[in-house]
Amino acid sequence: SWFRIQEMFRFESFHMYGVIGTAVFVGAISVLLIKRHKARTIHGEEIMIHPKEFNKGQVYGGVAFGLGWAITGACPGPLFAQIGAGSGVVFITFLSAVAGTWVYGLLREKLPH
Repeated sequence: SWFRIQEMFRFESFHMYGVIGTAVFVGAISVLLIKRHKARTIHGEEIMIHPKEFNKGQVYGGVAFGLGWAITGACPGPLFAQIGAGSGVVFITFLSAVAGTWVYGLLREKLPH
């Protein structure tokens, strides 16, 4: 819920850091095991994990997303649930997300990708 997110960004609770950290840890171990053991799908096809290039645009996007998350206490999924539950003030966050998406569309060609 939104108060868990606010607690995390205020460094008052470890709950969300624990959830996110556990997901990163499990994902990293899974990728390591897939690569090391050359895992295959249930159909026998090799699982290919291609190397990715660093992109500074992802850092900028992550910072923008994180700031919005910290300021509002809402990320896209729960945002709609909060609106559906009748939390009217969250509609401002929704409009801000739509505006941010629109601005991205305008500036997309000028941004690093």
